[in-house]
Amino acid sequence: MTTARLALALFVLAAAAGPSLAQPSGPSQSGRHTLFSPNDLVLLESPDRDYWQKPDQIMDALGIADSSKVADIGAGGGYFTVRLAKRVGPNGVVWANDVQPEMIKATKRRVEKDVSKDFGKVITVKGTEADPRLPAGTLDAVLMSETFSEIQPANIVPFLRQVRASLKEGGRVGIIDYKKGGGGPGPDDKRPDPETIITMAERAGLRLFKRETFLPFQFFLIFTR
Repeated sequence: MTTARLALALFVLAAAAGPSLAQPSGPSQSGRHTLFSPNDLVLLESPDRDYWQKPDQIMDALGIADSSKVADIGAGGGYFTVRLAKRVGPNGVVWANDVQPEMIKATKRRVEKDVSKDFGKVITVKGTEADPRLPAGTLDAVLMSETFSEIQPANIVPFLRQVRASLKEGGRVGIIDYKKGGGGPGPDDKRPDPETIITMAERAGLRLFKRETFLPFQFFLIFTR
C-alpha cells in the first residue's frame, strides 16, 4: 500500500471511530446559525487531503488557468486559496472570501507563508451571510467547497444571485460538498442534498452545466450563468 493510500485509510478509520477524532470540537455561532469553528481548521489539513480532494482536477474542470480571476468562497484556512493563486500565476487574482474574521486571518497567514512572487494576487474579503462581496462581472470561476451548508437557508438564493452577478459571461461556479452516506473525512451531519442545491441555483439564475464524478467522497456540481 502506498503512503497516500495508507494515510487515506487511517483517516477514514478515524472518521468512523467517532467525534473525538473526526468531528469538529466546537461550533462557532453567527446569530443562531452554526458555522465551522476556526478552532477546527486542523481537520481541513489532513496530510492525505490532496489525494482525495484532487485540487488540480477541480481547477481543470472549472477552466481555471494562467491569468484567471477567481474566488474561493468560504476560504477557511486557505487550502484552495494558495493552490488557486499558484494556478492563475502573477497575472491572475484570487478573492478569498469568508464571513468569519478568524478565517480571514488564517487565510492571510497562509498566504504570507506559502504564496510566492510567481503566484497570483490574493485579496481577502469579509462577506456577509447574504453577499460574498465579490466584484461584479469580473470572475472566470467561483469555487464553493464545503461551504453551501454554512449558508442560512433564507440567504441561499440571494447569496447565489450575488455569486452569479460576479461572473463574466461564460464564467463557472463549482459547488462541492460531501455525499450523503458517502463516508470519508467529512462530517456525518450537514451534508446538503445536491438536488436542492440545483433547485436553489436555478432560482438564482444559474444553470447546471455538468456533474463531475471523480471525487471519491464528494459531489461536484458546475454551474454557469
